[in-house]
Amino acid sequence: MNEYLKGKGAQINVPNKFLTQELSTEDADGFDEDLIAESPKINVFYETPKKVISTNTSPDLAFGASINPYQGCEHGCVYCYARNSHEYWGFSAGLDFESKIIVKPDAPKILEQEFLKTTYQPKTIMLSGNTDCYQPLERKHKITRGLLTIFHKYQNPVGIITKNTLVTRDLDLLEELAKMNLVSVVFSMTTLNEDLRRILEPRTASALKKLKAIEQLAAKNIPVGIMNAPIIPGLNHHEIPSILKAASDAGAQFAGYTVVRLNGQIAEIFKDWLEKTFPDRAKKVWNLIRELHGGNVNDSRFGRRIKGEGKHAEVIKKLFEVSHRKHFKSGGFPKLSTYYFRKRGIYRLF
Repeated sequence: MNEYLKGKGAQINVPNKFLTQELSTEDADGFDEDLIAESPKINVFYETPKKVISTNTSPDLAFGASINPYQGCEHGCVYCYARNSHEYWGFSAGLDFESKIIVKPDAPKILEQEFLKTTYQPKTIMLSGNTDCYQPLERKHKITRGLLTIFHKYQNPVGIITKNTLVTRDLDLLEELAKMNLVSVVFSMTTLNEDLRRILEPRTASALKKLKAIEQLAAKNIPVGIMNAPIIPGLNHHEIPSILKAASDAGAQFAGYTVVRLNGQIAEIFKDWLEKTFPDRAKKVWNLIRELHGGNVNDSRFGRRIKGEGKHAEVIKKLFEVSHRKHFKSGGFPKLSTYYFRKRGIYRLF
């Protein structure tokens, strides 16, 4: 059995359901050596897509369009729903997801081409609809900053959700966008417990750093809020009041939440991680997650999949609502403006 891999969320590579063959490090007679003795190194792959804007019609999402400059994510959040999408690239949803990263360096250029089309209609586009646009590789590649430059040039509204404080690098662009109600930033906050964060989402920013980043954004009048997500009963559900208070005190103006769901290969990845990190309560946490989703750990039903159902879901809902009323004045996430969009790059005439 492999030793615990520090700095990684997933501890295993699970089979890819789309592949009929796979490379295995297990020998039927047990003669093979452990080939994953240490955390795998980051491998970068480059893609040149024809388009970068993805659309959806999900009633669970507040946005209908998104851009993901990176596929796969170094942050390594063990619960991440985006892990399953890595299988479409021929990789595993496990360790491959956080060590084999696909980069789209031409994303800003392709976005500009889209804005220049006569058929384009301005709409809010979310950065990080799937994987984090400010993950560590962004420091080198600066694709997200390039995208924000295009959003600013054409004055198209953009939403950002991230677990990384690298977003503060782009305060200059964000401040200009905010002056015309063209941007909002959401930090995903799972826990204030640093020991839990280090193993649950190992390469994300600490809660303390996120709170400081919220202060910086709020000081520049940039709309900023949090998603308390995912809420995992038995691990972090009791932190809801303290997370919302801390975020509000830092200057966050709005907040939302989702509960954990373990679709596809994530179930095996999370269960393996849970048994290795919390063997004393692994069974309890697993059963509590099942209770959120009608006896299953996975759930694809719109509405219920992100809030859960049953008594534990109701407790989480009430705890969030009470805490939200106490610490937040805003009723929800801000609606951004499409009024200032520069059709084909031409300034609006008055």
